[in-house]
Amino acid sequence: MKFDTIIHNGIIVTVNPDFEIIDDGIICVKDGIIDRIITKKPDQSGTESKEVIDAKGGIIMPGLINTHTHLPMTLFRGLADDLPLLVWLNRHIFPAEATHINSETVFYGSLLACAEMLLSGTTTCCDGYFHEHDVARAVHRSGIRAVLAQGVIDFPAPGVPDPVKNIETAVQFAEQWQAVSPLITPSIFCHSPYTCSDKTLMAAKNESSKRNLLLQIHVAETKTELEQIQTGHNKTPVEYLDSLDFLDERTLLAHAIWLYDEDIDIVQNRESTISVTTESEMKLASGIAPISKFLKAGLTVGLGTDSTASNNNLDMFQEMDMTAKLHKVNQLDPTVMDAKTVIKLATIEGAKAIGLGSITGSLEAGKQADIIILDTNAPHLTPLYHPESHIVYAAQGPDVKDVLVAGEVLVRDRKLLSLDAEDIMAKANEIGKIILK
Repeated sequence: MKFDTIIHNGIIVTVNPDFEIIDDGIICVKDGIIDRIITKKPDQSGTESKEVIDAKGGIIMPGLINTHTHLPMTLFRGLADDLPLLVWLNRHIFPAEATHINSETVFYGSLLACAEMLLSGTTTCCDGYFHEHDVARAVHRSGIRAVLAQGVIDFPAPGVPDPVKNIETAVQFAEQWQAVSPLITPSIFCHSPYTCSDKTLMAAKNESSKRNLLLQIHVAETKTELEQIQTGHNKTPVEYLDSLDFLDERTLLAHAIWLYDEDIDIVQNRESTISVTTESEMKLASGIAPISKFLKAGLTVGLGTDSTASNNNLDMFQEMDMTAKLHKVNQLDPTVMDAKTVIKLATIEGAKAIGLGSITGSLEAGKQADIIILDTNAPHLTPLYHPESHIVYAAQGPDVKDVLVAGEVLVRDRKLLSLDAEDIMAKANEIGKIILK
C-alpha cells in the first residue's frame, strides 16, 4: 500500500490504553486516518508514501485537546489583570465585549487564537462565545478541529441584543454548522447558573438533547457563585442543575472548583464531564479544582486554557506543567498528578470530555491523524530519559515543530501553513489600538 504520509525517526508516545511508547516508530497515514503504527524502517517494503516527515529524533504524540476556551478573547489579552473574577467580568470584560465585539473582531480574534494554538501543538479545541458563526468561519479556515458553541446568557449580548432570542440563535448556529465540515462539531454554551434562568437552562438542555449536542456551562467557578446559588436555591450549583435535569453524559462542566463530595457523586452518576482550567483559576484566585477526587470517582476530566483574557495564553504545555505542580504542592504529595496522568488529561481524556474520544486524543490505528512532533534538540530538553516527563515538565509550545490535523500538515518546521500569522497579528494590533482608546 502507498500511504499519503509517513512520520518516522522519532519516539512515539501513543497515549493508547497501555500508554505505549515506541522508541523508533513509524506512523503511516492514509486518507487522514492513522493506518498503522510500526517499528520498521521507512525504507522497508510496505511503507511507501507520497510524503515522508522526519521527526529527527523528536517526540511524536497526539495533538493536544483544549477543552475550554473563548477564542475571540485573544483581543482582550492583558486588558485587565490582577482582579477578582466578578470585578474582572463586570467592570472590564462585559463592557469591552458590549463595545468592541462584532462579526469582524470575533473573526480576527479567532484566527489569532487558532494560529497560537496550532503553533503550540493544540489540534482540537472546545469553544463557547458570541457571534459563533464568525468563530466557525475562522476555525474552518485554519483547519483545526473544534467543538464550537454559541453562547447563551439572559442579558443583551454581542450579536443577540434581545436575550429572548438566545436559545433560538444557538439552535440556528448548531443547525447551520451541523454538516459543514467533519472538523467542526456544533454545541450550545450556557454561560452559568447565575446568568441563565432555570427556563433558559431547561430550554438549552432540551434543544441540545434533541440534536445530541454537547452542552457546556461554567459551574461552581468561585466561592461567591457557590454562596449565591445556595442562597437563591438552597442547593449547590451542581444540585441546582441536577434538579433541572440538566446533567447527563452530554454535559461539560467548566471549572467545577467548588464541589462537595456529594456534588462529585452527582456528576459521576449523571456521567457528565469536567474541564479544568488551572492557570486561569490560579490567576483569578478562584480556587483549585479537586482533580484527584474527580479521577478517584471515575469522572472524565480534560484540561483547558480558558480565554487569553484570564490566562493569558493558549499553551497547553504550560497548562499541563501548572496542573501537575499545583496539585502536588496543594496536597503536599509529589506523587499526585504524575506525568502520564496529566498527559492523558490533555489528550485522550480531554477528547472524551468533549465527545471526540473515539476519533482523536491518542495515536492508534483507525483514529484521525491529529499528530504533533516536538523538536527535542534543545538545551532544555537534553538529555532525554523519559519522554512523558519532558512533555509535562520541560517542553513548551514553541518546541512544536510539525502539526497535522486529519492528516493535513498545518505547521511545518514551526511555520504556519494554513494561515498568514503576520497578517492576522497586524489586524489584531489595529483592533487593539481601537480597544485601548
